[in-house]
Amino acid sequence: MKPRVAGGAFARFLLVLLLAGLAVAGWQWQRYQGFADAPLAGIDAGDSLVVARGDSLDKVLRTLQAQGVDTGDRVQWQVLARQTGAAGKLQVGEYALAPDTSPRALLLAMRDGKVVRRNFTIVEGWNIRDVRAALAKVEGLEHDSAGLDDAALMKALGHPGQHPEGRFLPETYAWVKGDGDLDLLKRAHKAMQEALDEAWTSRADDLPLKNADEALVLASIVEKETGIAEERPAIAGVFVRRLKIGMRLQTDPTVIYGMGAAYAGNIRRSDLTTDTPYNTYTRAGLTPTPIAMPGKAALRAATRPADGDALYFVAVGDGSGRHVFSASLEAHNTAVRDYVQRYRAQRQAAPK
Repeated sequence: MKPRVAGGAFARFLLVLLLAGLAVAGWQWQRYQGFADAPLAGIDAGDSLVVARGDSLDKVLRTLQAQGVDTGDRVQWQVLARQTGAAGKLQVGEYALAPDTSPRALLLAMRDGKVVRRNFTIVEGWNIRDVRAALAKVEGLEHDSAGLDDAALMKALGHPGQHPEGRFLPETYAWVKGDGDLDLLKRAHKAMQEALDEAWTSRADDLPLKNADEALVLASIVEKETGIAEERPAIAGVFVRRLKIGMRLQTDPTVIYGMGAAYAGNIRRSDLTTDTPYNTYTRAGLTPTPIAMPGKAALRAATRPADGDALYFVAVGDGSGRHVFSASLEAHNTAVRDYVQRYRAQRQAAPK
């Protein structure tokens, strides 16, 4: 007959082992849960993490450690990555870090590609020099176009031989760290072509424009002539009527563009009489290229100008940016005299 005491002692021993194992497992689970959802130590407001192509979870953790973040146990990270479905699925990009970021939140963000998105805005009326200068100042954007002249830039964008002026639509474009300025410019070029095609397709009848490129040129001149959106169709109407009767456009922004770096903020009478391909006082018709980046409103105005009989316009001179439109030279000269009087009065009233 087997001794029952020994068997009972063994059963109690197994029970103790089982309870101890459960206790250890419970402790490990609580520790794991605490790790998964506890804020990572060492993160300051405004910090970020960049995941490059081919980075493994171990590489990401080393990057975090190099930035002063206490990552803890790598085994727990691997378990959590499998649990969240992030294992082997970390997406490339920059991720925002905050003092309350937990390992679980970070892994989910990297799994879902919730990268930091920044914005770059091309402003209506900017010229190509303005666009390139602004791009060059953007931190975090790869400056692939650095060192390229305008011709090489357009070749790199897939449009060799095309003049860059006016070819990039003024809009706000989102980008992420690691993107290049050429990628951004490709998007802006495509957006402009689509906007131009749409405007040209819906153009008014009997426009004195041969093609969409001429509409782009006219839109750029309209863009530079007024910042008042509702005035653009009227401005375009004046230019269209002048083109139809062979009257010179006589618009200062084209002269300024033709002056290039020589323009110092003021336009003189001698500048109006100095001939350049862009001087619409000395040459009839449109300029050889656009003079700025026109927005969608200017494109619509150039292709659907306002009806009327005005052939002239001049600034009101009251600081509103608006213009007085006239059908006759006599009425225009009166409006010009009014403008000069207001201008002189404002200068006299200005504090010395």
